[in-house]
Amino acid sequence: MAENKLGKAAASKSEAQWKDELSPEAFAVCRKKGTERPYTGKYDQHFENGKYHCHCCGAELFSSQSKFDAGCGWPSFSAPVNKPAIKEELDISTGMRRTEVMCDDCGAHLGHVFPDGPPETGLRYCINSVAIDFKQD
Repeated sequence: MAENKLGKAAASKSEAQWKDELSPEAFAVCRKKGTERPYTGKYDQHFENGKYHCHCCGAELFSSQSKFDAGCGWPSFSAPVNKPAIKEELDISTGMRRTEVMCDDCGAHLGHVFPDGPPETGLRYCINSVAIDFKQD
């Protein structure tokens, strides 16, 4: 499978295929780099034990062990399950400097990471609920 800037799995799917496979909201967020409204996602106040996977390709991204309530309206994690699962890029699309986080396997936009997280990492991975799926341990 060819790899491109969007990720390994994305290289084999066209935009039309993604649009057919995803809900309109998931397509807007994951493939078009949108953002769901704060406090509306199903995983914002979700605190069961398990793992969070990429909604587009199923890659394991985050563990409930690193999830915390940041009060920002989106699911927040202090660290990915493993660093290679996440790809980071500079995002200046809104006129401010942010770090976008994407699934390394398929290039799905997940959200952004900020340097205001809990002490163990100091990071807050602010993730759209529609970009992830939960699997209970």
